[in-house]
Amino acid sequence: MNQHHHLQDLEPQPDLISDHFLPQPHTNHPQQQQRRPRGFAATAASMSSSVSAASPGGGSKGKKEREKEKERTKLRERHRRAITSRMLAGLRQYGNFPLPARADMNDVLAALAREAGWTVELDGSTYRSSPPPSQLGVFPVRSVGSPLSAGSLKNCSVKASLDGQPSVLRIDESLSPVSFDSVVVAERDTKSEKYTSASPMNSPACLGADQLMHEVGSRVHGADFTGTPYVPVYTMLATGVITNFCQLLDPEGVRQELRLLKSLHVDGVVVDCWWGIVEAWTPQKYEWSGYRELFTIIREFQLKLQVVMAFHEFGGNDSGGVLISLPQWVLEIGKENPDIFFTDREGRRNTECLSWGIDKERVLKGRTGIEVYFDFMRSFRTEFDDFFMDGLISAVEIGLGASGELKYPSFSERMGWRYPGIGEFQCYDKYLQQNLRKAAKVRGHSIWAKGPDNAGQYISRPHETGFFCDRGDYDSYYGRFFLHWYAQSLIDHADNVLSLASLAFDDTRMVVKIILVIQIPAICWWYKTTSHAAELTAGYCNSSNQDGYSPVFEVLKKHSVTMKFVWSGLQVPCQEVDEALADPEGLNWQVLNSAWDRGLTVAGQNVVPCYDREGFMRIVETSKPRNDPDHHCFLFFVYRQPSPFVQGTICFPELDYFIKSMHGDIAGELEP
Repeated sequence: MNQHHHLQDLEPQPDLISDHFLPQPHTNHPQQQQRRPRGFAATAASMSSSVSAASPGGGSKGKKEREKEKERTKLRERHRRAITSRMLAGLRQYGNFPLPARADMNDVLAALAREAGWTVELDGSTYRSSPPPSQLGVFPVRSVGSPLSAGSLKNCSVKASLDGQPSVLRIDESLSPVSFDSVVVAERDTKSEKYTSASPMNSPACLGADQLMHEVGSRVHGADFTGTPYVPVYTMLATGVITNFCQLLDPEGVRQELRLLKSLHVDGVVVDCWWGIVEAWTPQKYEWSGYRELFTIIREFQLKLQVVMAFHEFGGNDSGGVLISLPQWVLEIGKENPDIFFTDREGRRNTECLSWGIDKERVLKGRTGIEVYFDFMRSFRTEFDDFFMDGLISAVEIGLGASGELKYPSFSERMGWRYPGIGEFQCYDKYLQQNLRKAAKVRGHSIWAKGPDNAGQYISRPHETGFFCDRGDYDSYYGRFFLHWYAQSLIDHADNVLSLASLAFDDTRMVVKIILVIQIPAICWWYKTTSHAAELTAGYCNSSNQDGYSPVFEVLKKHSVTMKFVWSGLQVPCQEVDEALADPEGLNWQVLNSAWDRGLTVAGQNVVPCYDREGFMRIVETSKPRNDPDHHCFLFFVYRQPSPFVQGTICFPELDYFIKSMHGDIAGELEP
């Protein structure tokens, strides 16, 4: 009698994250205040506390715990739906699979089975034409990963063994890691005849890297990163370890975190040196004591150090309650002269950073904007000369705008922006307006000395405006003039600040190898439109008939600066990506190749925290692409830690596997 495989409904269920990886409440001893761990140490603490909370006698969950569990369940459900949407989109786009608009997992499995040479009938009966179905057994298939990568679908097939052995996943050996890092195969329970899916991150035991590779790594040539270039991995220390009075908040907590990072073989850490803390109260009076204590502890663990000259403010919904403003003396000047801040069309001031219009205006107690930045950098260079000479400090990143990135603050949530809004131009302070009038006069059209009046608002979509819509004013004579001036102001700001940064650090760069770094934003929403509206308001004239990144990279090359790209692995539901006509991969390709073509060294950083194998492997493949004939790779990668709210979801075996892959040292994980 023929045995047919009946496909059941494979709509994925929410992945249940083990309580071992979810934050649990800490119970402090009434006689002693318990130190609150930070960063990765907080994750380890949450894992241990969850074990004690699960023991008998722990008591029932209170109302707050139930509410938190509901929120976590919602997050998992959104994550599950996003994975499903990306799978379907990839199948349609890259595999040419004729899936219906509202396809479910039955449609996906049927399409994959037919592609692999199976026959799938309307009632779900599935069998091979040859050999006959009677020769086929019913074999369970193990779950070996998380969401299926779109690029791998045309080359993957699930083959049943004829000798009664469990079937395994067969993948073309020519595939890159992106093709196999996220393969999902259903696991069948032969007793209940139900299918389930499990992610290694969300499984109760959090499948280790060695265990996972025993399952599939030995069968997949592409999983071996042995011999690939060594890309150093740095991690950012949490903002808030230094108080607003420049004191180290918790030295022992920092040591605990660094000890854990050292055990993961991280190469070094990144520390933000905040202008608003160091020069907080009096012009040219710098307080570095807290940073010196922190750097000394980092030296104890023999970790490399990258520092960020942070000339912007910090705070927001994901800041964990930490707020770091610009220096108080600068804010006092701003009360009398608010035009030192970026201003939108409605006259609202943005205090995230100083307007580039005052780069050469002596409005800061007799100093210009770039002189203030130079004095800060020179003070840092002098104060930490011993750390430079010892080789502890390997790189200095120069903040050039909002969030430390080279961009206008056009996406400020405090001003009402929400994704995927196009943002607003930030050029209405009197100093930038003066520059615009001069540029219009030189151009011979004084009437052009104004910003566009039909560019919409922060949350507008391109097609809702007369300026950014198809064939809109952005491509008119006036539009091209205004956008060129707007982008040139951004380029001039980078050129001016980097000239003085080179002056401040050049003596050090001649003695020891110090890397100057500039961070470039990843603005991928509306990338598939002709105007690229979101990039335009941020200062990159990158519409479909322009290249907005090459002029910036020419300036970086002029000053021998490394370009750090905020890798846009945009983690939003696929329907939202489609709605915003976003293209993270297209933007990545343009920016990275444009920089490499100009001979720039390139580094990377994740824009949002990632925790699973798929996200990590995409980073590895982007950092050192295997199919690049010129063998380009990142100079280093900065891993941004998750916020405290979700730290408990980190799976350390996954992170350990990622670091080994970046180091090109993963062969040991492939051995039985």
